[in-house]
Amino acid sequence: MIEQIPEWALTRADEMQIADLLTRCFDTDFDNKSYYRQRPHLRLIHRLNGQIIGHIGLLLRTVRMAGKLTDIAGLAEVCTHPDHRGQQIASRLLQAAIKLADSTPSEYLVLFGKASLYAGHGFIRHPNALTYLNISSGRTQEIATEPAETLMVLPLRGQVWTTTAPLDMLGPLF
Repeated sequence: MIEQIPEWALTRADEMQIADLLTRCFDTDFDNKSYYRQRPHLRLIHRLNGQIIGHIGLLLRTVRMAGKLTDIAGLAEVCTHPDHRGQQIASRLLQAAIKLADSTPSEYLVLFGKASLYAGHGFIRHPNALTYLNISSGRTQEIATEPAETLMVLPLRGQVWTTTAPLDMLGPLF
C-alpha cells in the first residue's frame, strides 16, 4: 500500500526504516540519513507488514531554464528493498509520484537516474548544461557547471523541454 508522508509528519521510526532501506539499495553513503543531499518535501512509501520496502522522495523547486524561472517537481531516492524487487513496487510508486506532481504547479517532473524504469514511464534523458550547488557529506563544496549525464525529464503540461538551454538548479541536485 502506498502512503504519502509530508516531511514534517515523518516519524523517527519511519525515518530510521527509510535510512536503512537507502543503505540496502544504494552504494552511496547516506551517513545514516533518510535522504542524500536535502530533505524532500514529501515521501511516498510502500509498506509490507509494517516495514517500508519502497520509497520515493518528492521535492518542489523553481529552476532557471533558458533564462526563465520554471517550477519543477523532483524525484529522489527511488528504491525498492532488494528482497522485493521485480514486484512492480517502484513502478507503482513512480505512477503515484507522477499523479501527485501533476496536481502541483510544476511544469516538469525531473530526476537524476539511469534505470530503464524511468523511460518506461515517459521520462526522457536530456544533456543540458547544468549549474548546481555541489553538496558532499553535508557540506557545501562549490557551484558546479557541467553537462547533465543522468538528467531525465517528464513534461507535465504538454510543453517541450529545451535540451540545449542551460539549466540552473538554483540549489543542489536531488
